[in-house]
Amino acid sequence: MGNLLGKAIKLVTRWLITVLAWKESTGTNTLSTSNQSRGWLETSKVLRIISGTLKGKKLHPFHGKGIRPTSDRTRESIFNILSDRVPGAVVLDLFAGSGALGIEALSRGAGWTTFIDMAPAAVSLLKKNLRSCCLEEHARVIPWNIERNLNCLQSHDRLYNLIFLDPPYHKGMALTALTHLIKSQAITPGACLVLEHGEADNLPSPLTTFELLDQRKYGKTLVSFLRYMV
Repeated sequence: MGNLLGKAIKLVTRWLITVLAWKESTGTNTLSTSNQSRGWLETSKVLRIISGTLKGKKLHPFHGKGIRPTSDRTRESIFNILSDRVPGAVVLDLFAGSGALGIEALSRGAGWTTFIDMAPAAVSLLKKNLRSCCLEEHARVIPWNIERNLNCLQSHDRLYNLIFLDPPYHKGMALTALTHLIKSQAITPGACLVLEHGEADNLPSPLTTFELLDQRKYGKTLVSFLRYMV
């Protein structure tokens, strides 16, 4: 009995040493279930450009909480639906985060993208990804609080015909952003808007200013394709 117990203790000790060594080498805390740990795992996932001139290009990830990038799978589905709307488009990427949507559009032939986000970490990451992709001459990053207004667009001469919006879910910011977008007068008649939102987020009702062209569900995310009606 004593020999069996001794062998069991040695096996457990070896297993613990192996696990601890692996954790130390990878920087992973497998025993942690905190929100912070889950947030790091979600937002540090490597993103790649799916198609176009930058196909396969890796984007710099954001390490930490605060950015929820659109998954590669969802992004591919979005651009498959958009299809020929992308080449030559003047793109506005609101709540841009890592910039994956706007950069994907540029890779697929869009003429210009303006990225807007208020988080300093997101703004820094956007600029880093644009430099890495050599797209600085085809884009602009504006640090701005979209929840307040979109007056930052009024000083520019561009009118946008393809708009991506990925606001925080369940905070009423989808409706707020759409309202500010209309007031900005920076979008063309017939512009296409791609809005990512949660199931509990309300769209304008009735949809008098926008026509709902399509809506898809990816996990807990809804993607609504709207057309600006004026």
